This record gives sequence, structure tokens and C-alpha cells, in this order.
Amino acid sequence: MFLAKVHVMLKPTVNDPQGLTIARALGRLGFDSVNSLRAGKYFELKIEGDDIVAAEVDVKSMCEKLLANPVIETFTYELRAL
Repeated sequence: MFLAKVHVMLKPTVNDPQGLTIARALGRLGFDSVNSLRAGKYFELKIEGDDIVAAEVDVKSMCEKLLANPVIETFTYELRAL
């Protein structure tokens, strides 16, 4: 069994209204040191099987097909045995 940790972020050229809203709210709470903030998504997936190469192929395919929108988002992942 494997654990995949997937991070999905908007591409730098895509506006991030959620990130702007959070950054402004942090400023109103007194956290004036925050210069910018971008919001993203995080997923943890447990993958059945013994073949790490097959698990990596599956995780990458999941990201490309569903977890991330390749037009506006990028993704990274870590995969480790449990």
C-alpha cells in the first residue's frame, strides 16, 4: 500500500481571488507581514498494491484527469510506501 500526497496550485498567471481574500483578511487580523498568498488544494490518497511504478502512473493519471485542471493548475505529488 502507498500514500500519495498531492498538492494542486493555480498557475502563476491565473488570478487567485480566494488567495487575495485570505491575504486581505490576514492583514485585517494584524498579520501585516503577509505580502501575497495563493490558495490551493491538498489530497491524500491511499493506493492499494505492491508496485510503486504502477502506483505512480495511477496517481499522475488521477491528477491529469480529475484532481487538477491542466489548463489553469499545476500539481506535485509525493508517493511513499506504508
